Amino acid sequence: MHYIFKRTLIITAVVFLVAIFIANISGSHHAREIKREQAVAVKTQKKHANRHEHKNSVMRTPIDYNKPSETKPYPDVNKYPGFWVKVSTKRQRVYIMSKSNKVLYTMYCSSGNLKSKNTASPTGTYHIQAERGDYFYSASEHEGALNYVSWLDHGVYMFHSVPVDQNRHVIKSEAKKLGKSSGSHGCIRLSFPDSRWMNHNLPEGTKVVIEND
Repeated sequence: MHYIFKRTLIITAVVFLVAIFIANISGSHHAREIKREQAVAVKTQKKHANRHEHKNSVMRTPIDYNKPSETKPYPDVNKYPGFWVKVSTKRQRVYIMSKSNKVLYTMYCSSGNLKSKNTASPTGTYHIQAERGDYFYSASEHEGALNYVSWLDHGVYMFHSVPVDQNRHVIKSEAKKLGKSSGSHGCIRLSFPDSRWMNHNLPEGTKVVIEND
């Protein structure tokens, strides 16, 4: 009788331990399932958020140096007396600003090469100067550009298109930097349509602020 009782206790204990083991496995599996479902939910939410952001954004993606930076029309500057231009070398963006500091239009750009003080675009407040034109070419630098307008040192620092060669063919290795990284000798490079708009719509004396923010 004592043997049978002891054996029963052992069997009961074994069954109990097995039950606990199974419960732990089940609980662990359930926890993993919950985590997996949560991860999927977060990923889905991010995907929807990115789609919504892309849908509402007017910045053109992918960047195309043959097209305007935004999908909306350029602003009519006649409606915004006192408008000015802000350049962020950190973001590689040019902002057309209203007098009340509202962003009217944003352009992709490529500023002066930030790796050297000799090529970085000088920061500060400047003003559009008289020098402007449809095309220039620098033999010493083996590149030129279209649609230039000066903002410092009378033709030394300018807004202009992405670089072209002496035959006015785009230098693609430099043009691909637009909106992504610095690369010029100090000028502010823009897409062809953006540079054309700047050339035609920035009156002499327009304020230009170059910042590293």
